[in-house]
Amino acid sequence: MNQHLLLEAISFAVRRHQGQMRKDRATPYIAHPLRVMMILARDFGVQDPEVLAAAVLHDTIEDTATDRDDIAGRFGERVAGFVAALTKDKRLAEEEREDRYLEQIGGSPVEVQLCKLGDALDNLADSIGLAADFRRKNLKKTRRLLDRISAGFPEEWKRALEAVRAEMKEVEKTL
Repeated sequence: MNQHLLLEAISFAVRRHQGQMRKDRATPYIAHPLRVMMILARDFGVQDPEVLAAAVLHDTIEDTATDRDDIAGRFGERVAGFVAALTKDKRLAEEEREDRYLEQIGGSPVEVQLCKLGDALDNLADSIGLAADFRRKNLKKTRRLLDRISAGFPEEWKRALEAVRAEMKEVEKTL
């Protein structure tokens, strides 16, 4: 594993997300991309350092002043492409933005889809302490994601889909 690439990606993400907080207003935002990276490595069995780097960087374009060129210059075109595919176009209205984003994810390589599943899994787990309306909205988004990517998902990565489905059941129990 290219440990240097991954360590640099972690440091970069920590610097870029500095001062940001999660929706609970108590947890530093960086906990989320770090957990997504850990989910991919520990729960899904991803070992590719570029995919793990994309996981930890997945929100840097969307939520910081970072752009695709910043990512490409530091981490290469493959990582930048993955991160760009994981980025929503915030210039669009929410409904159109979400529809286009799902199309984008659905048409992306499995590596991007795994990052998105890790993101969805962490967001579900993190939502349990939040308002019921937020949990319902999160479940709806996750169902739409699974509907979009489940068919034809590679057999070797099906455990990622199952992990997300299991977490959805846990969140549904709280409603």
